[in-house]
Amino acid sequence: MARIIAGTHKGRRLAAVSGTRTRPTSDRVKESLFSRLEGYNAIEGAVVVDLFAGSGALGLEALSRGAASLEAVDLAEPAYRALIKNAALFSGTAQVAVHKAAALRYLRARNGEPIELLFLDPPYELSEPELATILTTAAPQLHEAATVVVERDARSPEPTWPSGVVLFHHKTYGSTQLWLAEPAT
Repeated sequence: MARIIAGTHKGRRLAAVSGTRTRPTSDRVKESLFSRLEGYNAIEGAVVVDLFAGSGALGLEALSRGAASLEAVDLAEPAYRALIKNAALFSGTAQVAVHKAAALRYLRARNGEPIELLFLDPPYELSEPELATILTTAAPQLHEAATVVVERDARSPEPTWPSGVVLFHHKTYGSTQLWLAEPAT
């Protein structure tokens, strides 16, 4: 079972997503990722969007560590149910909005604050062109100091970054790869 590993909600267990379509981020990967994000000062006060959120573990971890708000998005019904349950842990302590929607559709309709921290952990079956379209749609919504985190299977190629977004870090952890990118300034 996933848990919050640090911050104000440290140790709280998160409801898991039923079925096999969602792959949770391991604690080891989460610890490394969030250590790096905190080193970049990418979390404190951030507007966070977590696409393909699953249980919400990444976005909720960011909230626990000081992010200002979270928009958690997933289309799958089991993930949506887990997101609702897990977001309730933050009731009264943080601004959390849970959306049952396709990532691309959500981004096209979104009219919120500029995104300061964007998580994309799409399912295996999402094609590289589909991921590229989502990244291209998100790019104009990014804050100038935003961080974009893409998590994929270790066999996946590097995402195709839209114009104006550049890769600044890549790391493989066993069967998981992380890419971190930012707007080019």
